[in-house]
Amino acid sequence: MKEKKTKISANAKFTILAVILIAIFCIAITPISLQNDTFYTIKIGEHITQNGIDMQDPFSWHEDLAYTYPHWLYDVITYFIYNAFGMTGIYITTCILSAVLGITIYFTNTKLAKNKVFSFFITIGVMYLIKDYIAARAQLVTFILFVLTVFFIEKFLETKKKRYAVGLIIIPILIANLHLAVFPFYFILYLPYIGEYLLAILAETIIYKKIRVFRLKLKIKRLTKSNKDEEKLEKLQNELKELEKKIDKIKIKRTKELHNSYKIKLNKNDNTKWLILIMIICIFTGLLTPLGDTPYTYLVKTMQGNTTQNINEHLPMRLANDIGMMCTLVIFLAILIFTKAKIRLADLFMLGGLLYLMLATKRQATMFVLIGAFILNRLIMEIVKIYNSEEEIEKLTKGLSTIKGMLILSIIMLSLSYYMAKDKVKDQYVNEADYPVQACNYIIENIDLSQAKFYNEYNYGSYMLYRGIPVFIDSRADLYAPEFSGKKDDIFSDFIDTSNIGTFYEEIMEKYGITHVINYKNSKMNMIITETKDKNYKELYSDDYFVIYERVKDETK
Repeated sequence: MKEKKTKISANAKFTILAVILIAIFCIAITPISLQNDTFYTIKIGEHITQNGIDMQDPFSWHEDLAYTYPHWLYDVITYFIYNAFGMTGIYITTCILSAVLGITIYFTNTKLAKNKVFSFFITIGVMYLIKDYIAARAQLVTFILFVLTVFFIEKFLETKKKRYAVGLIIIPILIANLHLAVFPFYFILYLPYIGEYLLAILAETIIYKKIRVFRLKLKIKRLTKSNKDEEKLEKLQNELKELEKKIDKIKIKRTKELHNSYKIKLNKNDNTKWLILIMIICIFTGLLTPLGDTPYTYLVKTMQGNTTQNINEHLPMRLANDIGMMCTLVIFLAILIFTKAKIRLADLFMLGGLLYLMLATKRQATMFVLIGAFILNRLIMEIVKIYNSEEEIEKLTKGLSTIKGMLILSIIMLSLSYYMAKDKVKDQYVNEADYPVQACNYIIENIDLSQAKFYNEYNYGSYMLYRGIPVFIDSRADLYAPEFSGKKDDIFSDFIDTSNIGTFYEEIMEKYGITHVINYKNSKMNMIITETKDKNYKELYSDDYFVIYERVKDETK
């Protein structure tokens, strides 16, 4: 009894320490400088609170652009926070969400893999790998929701408790309103479990034997009705019994083979039938949003356009450029190849599917890391059991729960957190090297916005509309594609062609009736204007990072 109390005490101490250190680390990796999407999120939230969801864009000077408000609820919440507490409120909220994500990953790991030490270190590794995606964006909330989705699925299959089913139904409703672009991904998380269940059923079914059983039963039924040839009837009944015995023996043999498989564990969980029903119910939750059928059509329209081919985070991943992901894959391969650990078929399906998505588009690396963490933890615990190292893990947990162990772990993690945060301490909420803060001040003070049509670049358009300046384009890429805008002109493609000098910029300026241009000083377009001394562009303003031109007609031409 005393040993049990000591064990509980050690686990409790380690859990408290782990939660505190994870929260500190998560806050340390949270950037102070806001990302471009945050600026339009604030303004859209303000617009919705004042005008409702009108499905029209109010911030571009292009007329009558249709807009789907893909994360309207997150926009509104962000605006309320900003309105009450300013940018400091948004930064603190992002820190809180980052810490909640880390703690959620930790507790999900401890519940699914039944260990605390590895769960802690894996959680730190996960947060480090996805640190570039920690930002005041709707995706940070959906990261938490996807982690909870896996937890609820696993616990429902294990226990069949209704509370997990309720959680699984609530999550897609939240996603459809907070970040509907990832609504279809929610259902991808079900597929590995369903795939394993279907294959398990198939493995138990001896098709050719079942056909013979069916035929014999049919013959027996006919003879029974006709009351003829009792000798033949008895012979068929005996044949059926023998066949059923053979089928039972084959099933037992196959079950043993599956349980003693070399690398892959196939598990038939009958609760999966109910999980399939839950998934079907969840499909209809996309209707519980003021955006109509957008949760079902958004991804299709996105894939039809060319925006994903020109936005960095949507491009295919090159593993050679991402050492963290390469190391993660090597760890998985090393465990599966060089140890006796077996992997569940559902986990193998999950890893394979997420790996494909990650290689297809680099932003999905986040999901590979988040979900892969639970699989990795499970594999590690499999190795621990194979080599009878449970006692060593308990000793390690107890050792880290002593004053000396807690002190050493705290010093290591606080030092790492300091290293991650030290370069950010002096950062501003708005980085003037990335966003035209002073240039926008000049525009607001000196240019009639009701008459101006600015050409601007993608990365800082959101900041301009945040300042109340109508834009040519911003980081809501879908808005400017014809699949969403309802316009014949492909504004997004015209911007890409102009910024890459695939099209002579003057053609685009003429096409859209541009009156003013704001550019990064080091942009290709600005370099050409400067080098050629283009007389169609009169410089109005210049600072270290940005330049503003008024477009005028060259009277000498």
